[in-house]
Amino acid sequence: MSQEDITAAAPTPASTAELMEQILYQVKRVVVGQDRFLERVMVAMLAGGHLLVEGVPGLAKTLTVKTLADTVRGQFKRIQFTPDLVPADLVGTRIYNQKTGDFTTALGPVFANLLLADEINRAPAKVQSALLEVMQERQVTIAGETHKVPRPFLVMATQNPIETEGTYPLPEAQVDRFMMKVLVDYPSEEEEFVIVQRVIGDTPEAVPVATTLQLAQLQAQARKVYVDPSLIQYAVRLVSATRNPEKFGLKNTRALITFGASPRATINLTEGARALAMLRGRSYALPEDMSDLVPDVLRHRITLSYEGLSEGLTPDVLVERIMKAVPPPARPLEHERQVA
Repeated sequence: MSQEDITAAAPTPASTAELMEQILYQVKRVVVGQDRFLERVMVAMLAGGHLLVEGVPGLAKTLTVKTLADTVRGQFKRIQFTPDLVPADLVGTRIYNQKTGDFTTALGPVFANLLLADEINRAPAKVQSALLEVMQERQVTIAGETHKVPRPFLVMATQNPIETEGTYPLPEAQVDRFMMKVLVDYPSEEEEFVIVQRVIGDTPEAVPVATTLQLAQLQAQARKVYVDPSLIQYAVRLVSATRNPEKFGLKNTRALITFGASPRATINLTEGARALAMLRGRSYALPEDMSDLVPDVLRHRITLSYEGLSEGLTPDVLVERIMKAVPPPARPLEHERQVA
């Protein structure tokens, strides 16, 4: 799919809002609750990022991604990560054909529009690292030959917070490649009642309402959402506060953090604010669009020191302190001109 094809059929703001509303409606017909999680999945899709999802089993993580793939007519693949997995099981390998005497390339399950890496922390580091190139470069190299994955491409990895036996910590380089880390909680009693009703009754199916080409057009449209320079500066200050909190009046926080967030966090905050603003029906980003995403973008990029761990702190607690120390900018007048 060329950039010319995407640009030539660029949707209007009205058609964009209508299409996204239809996609969300179809997913909500199947998935009960999880509104915040679904919103983050849509933000990641529009911004072209990847998601790391942490939650106990049975919270519709797989169902959400599969339903979204059906809605946009995308190809969905699921990989169950296990300790005996090898990198070739993900990216593919070369197979020798005895009849012809030639080698053929068998592409792995990473060649899909939406890839679910289930329980990613159950595979060893060499398997987890096999995802590095495909997540960052959108391509894999097999026997010196490069193969590009389909566009659009989204990796959603899950990990179970209640079972740590037989798991491997994710490499820092791979964790940083995830745009957001989303925590999924249990549904409310009302939502769980509806879930049971749907399971024991007629299970609704999502109706395809878009194509992967239209999704690529939505991604191109999201990159046109206006972001004021003051918002970018807000993102820079937030990320800088994770590295040098003493500059923002957080002297006692410095000893609690070993490493802060990388420049990818600043980029992801800006791109995420654009996508969330578009999802909310605007062609310009507001401070609250970025503030809503700060915990999800920063929580997996802050490495706590031994002192912080001994005090029982979590990255979310430190992110909350940083957000209080770094106030968001006022709504710039440029936003009002954009509306006009």
